[in-house]
Amino acid sequence: MSMTTTPSVSAADHAMRHWTAAYRGALRIGSPAHLRMTCAMLLETHNPYKPAVLDWPVLGPATLARITSLPIWDIAVQTEGRAAIRVTTYAATVTDPLLRQALTMNGGEEARHKQVLSKLVEAYGIELAPEPEYVAPADPLQAWLLTGYSECIDSFFSFGLFEAARQTAYFPEELVETFEPVIQEEARHILFFANWIAWYRRSLPWYRRPGFLARVAAVWIRLIRDRLSMARGIGADGEAQDMNFPANVGESVGGGVSLRALVDLCLVENRRRMAGYDARLLRPTTVPTLARLVRRFLPGAPLPVAASPAPVGRPRGPRPLNRE
Repeated sequence: MSMTTTPSVSAADHAMRHWTAAYRGALRIGSPAHLRMTCAMLLETHNPYKPAVLDWPVLGPATLARITSLPIWDIAVQTEGRAAIRVTTYAATVTDPLLRQALTMNGGEEARHKQVLSKLVEAYGIELAPEPEYVAPADPLQAWLLTGYSECIDSFFSFGLFEAARQTAYFPEELVETFEPVIQEEARHILFFANWIAWYRRSLPWYRRPGFLARVAAVWIRLIRDRLSMARGIGADGEAQDMNFPANVGESVGGGVSLRALVDLCLVENRRRMAGYDARLLRPTTVPTLARLVRRFLPGAPLPVAASPAPVGRPRGPRPLNRE
């Protein structure tokens, strides 16, 4: 991250991206050992950076205009605010001490993301709409599912868009380095969620599993509906919104990159950001699988990528993006 580099900062950054459990042997998904490994991954890879000491670089007029004009800041801040209260509320309902500790940390990191974004908009004079009140959800489990699956979708595309912004110099290198820890934390969060889902589903007695699957289906229906509304520029309240994120932001940061190449980059970055963690843990698969299916029907040249992008260090793109 962009702050005074010390051995402790470098060590924390490395530890956030590379982790292998002390537990040896095969891992049975859904077992107590699986839960312990899942929680240990999140807890032991926590990066204790503080938003107040992040060094936001000075931007030139043209770059500043590009950053401040992105139609993402309101929804980004509000998304993190909602995520924090949802995860924290669910954590309070959990009786297992280790799982509760991991979920509490997850919620705290979501709140810290909101702080980082608040510091960014303050540093660059970005005006935000008034924030809503963040109310604790009435159904904590459903809210946690909604947050987890939503992050699986959003993080997958954010990985590619963030790297596209770096490769095309839409974001200057200094800003990329400053914001990078937030992006990697999202990778940890969705890795944690994917393994929690697998553990939770298998830990349920057989007669409760259909009800849980119905909950998951309801979450996916809501997420698909919300994103279709967003793509049409219509908010949940029926009002028009200037927030067609995939089209507007993708076109901005990609500089004419084909949609197929952008999906390829998302797939590459998703693999790389997950590659440093214990291979026995499950990886999120639903969104990458859907992305691979959709890309078959997308026009444009594919992205020329290295066969095995290295997970070491902070993200670096495999090769320059293809242009249409």
